[in-house]
Amino acid sequence: MALDIAILINEEPVAITNESSEAEKAHYLAWERSNRLGLNLMRMTMADNIKPSMPKTEKAREFMLKVKECSQSDLADKSIVGSLMGELTTKRFDWSQPIHDHVTHMSNLAAKLKTLGMDEEGRLKKMKDQAVHFVSHDGASSSKGKPSKKGKKGKSFFKGPES
Repeated sequence: MALDIAILINEEPVAITNESSEAEKAHYLAWERSNRLGLNLMRMTMADNIKPSMPKTEKAREFMLKVKECSQSDLADKSIVGSLMGELTTKRFDWSQPIHDHVTHMSNLAAKLKTLGMDEEGRLKKMKDQAVHFVSHDGASSSKGKPSKKGKKGKSFFKGPES
């Protein structure tokens, strides 16, 4: 029995009546089963952070078309990037798996981010260069304006015997 009947057929078959033939009844039951299983499978495999934004529908074909619309929007890209960045920044090595698997998983996350246009390595390098630039300029300018404290007596906060 084909499970993709509900997706391939554009229209829902006519509902079963007393006058329906056995072929119509079998076709409708097959379509209904295919629709139910396909819809449940698509909802089950969808990312948890996208599920709430998806509108409710009872037909697998409509649901697939709505998923296609949402997948081409910025909402889905931002959601996916957010979940990948969250996993990349919070994932820790806990010795429950080989280190090779952990490094491979982290590399795969970084590759997924790059395909979505998030080049974190390049952005971090730019931030590092800018931070070095700011620190070097800030250190040079802050020492010019302050007088040297060599040879000056300052007030002591501690009271003790003075000679």
